[in-house]
Amino acid sequence: MDNPLVQLDPGLYVWTIITFLLLFFLLAKFAWKPLLKALSEREEKIRSSLEKADEAQQKLERLSAEGEEIIGKARAEAQSIVSDGKVAAEKIRDEIETKAKEKANTIVAQAEKQITAEKEQAISDIRGEVAALSIQIAEKLIRKNLSKKDNMTLIKESLDKAGKINEA
Repeated sequence: MDNPLVQLDPGLYVWTIITFLLLFFLLAKFAWKPLLKALSEREEKIRSSLEKADEAQQKLERLSAEGEEIIGKARAEAQSIVSDGKVAAEKIRDEIETKAKEKANTIVAQAEKQITAEKEQAISDIRGEVAALSIQIAEKLIRKNLSKKDNMTLIKESLDKAGKINEA
């Protein structure tokens, strides 16, 4: 065992302990504190990023719910507008139909009045012509000096014809 590393030497123990403590002190002062500080900062950064991600997720969910609510309200409002438009169109259509029926009834009433007036005028004209014809016939018969019986028959026939014309 001639190897000096394997032999027990109290001076070597002391120097090994002193070197270890010096190295431990230097590492604690210059390496571990910055390493622990960097790890702590990184841990805090990751924690804050996760919190921000959770907040963003909650905000996204809230905005999505609000968007769905707005879309629902818009659909309901659109449905309401469409139904109101249908009601208004139906009302306008009914008003137009009513006005058209009233106008048609007015036109029919005026036409009936005009027809009645023209009918009365035609009857009046026919009566005038019948009277004129009756007078002409009477003149012709008087010229021929008909008998009293023939005159009565002729007058009766003329009156019957005039009565039939009045009934028409």
